[in-house]
Amino acid sequence: MIKRNAIVILSLILVIGFSSISKAAASPAAACDRECLRGFITKYLDAMLAHKPDSLPVAANVRFTEDCKELKLGEGLWKNISRLTDYRRDILDVREGVAVSFLVVEENNLPVLFVMRLKIVDNKISEIETTAVRNKKEGMLFNTENLKTASKTMLYVPTGEERVSREDAIKMALTYPAGLKVGSFVKVDSPMADDAYRFENGQLMAGPGCTFFKGCDNMKKQFIPTLSQITHRVIAVDEELGIVAVRMNFGAGSTFEGSGVLDVWHSFKIYGGLMRAAEAYCEIVPAGTPFGWE
Repeated sequence: MIKRNAIVILSLILVIGFSSISKAAASPAAACDRECLRGFITKYLDAMLAHKPDSLPVAANVRFTEDCKELKLGEGLWKNISRLTDYRRDILDVREGVAVSFLVVEENNLPVLFVMRLKIVDNKISEIETTAVRNKKEGMLFNTENLKTASKTMLYVPTGEERVSREDAIKMALTYPAGLKVGSFVKVDSPMADDAYRFENGQLMAGPGCTFFKGCDNMKKQFIPTLSQITHRVIAVDEELGIVAVRMNFGAGSTFEGSGVLDVWHSFKIYGGLMRAAEAYCEIVPAGTPFGWE
């Protein structure tokens, strides 16, 4: 009887052990919690300021892009970044081991809109995706006066009752590119709150107080162009803050003038069943430019 019980106990230990190993193997990124992900953003910024890419804990096959172009780590904005400002807004996806951050930094004492995506695997950075927008010519819009500190709306932590599932948050966020594709947020019934707002490169483009063009004070009902060539990728979901980050290429017709198109890093604040805000950094790129991470 004792021998039989010992066999049963051993079997249970093996089952539990294999189950734990299986779960760990299935989600290696989960080992990096919110503070861990936030810490990697800080390490990256510190290394940039020191101009020391070799100080970063990176994977042997790390890949780095800036403005859709693959570069050697240490090139691009790394060369001339001179200061960080107080504007930093982190989006932390613990499930996928992804950290996204919207920042305003300085290069040769001039402001730069800088956004990054870091992929963390086995406590090392394996992917680095970035965009740097230096002026109105590069971004079509450029208003750093409205980017002194992160907005209270984006920093708000929804209560348990207000949170929606990861899957539902993604579905709600993707009504935004779906609306642009057909030229109407109303047609796709995007779940935008009546007081929802949108900032692009620091410029208020929709929501209460918007005067950029007629009718922009209502984000859902405002006139928008039909961008039938729009493409998108979901890059992070911060389940605690209720934010979905989506990178989009708006395609033809997305700039005020010229032949370029807008490459956009968008983030959507979602809680209580509604989209409350959208904040984005945009850069003009040549038509047909891929993200570089297809």
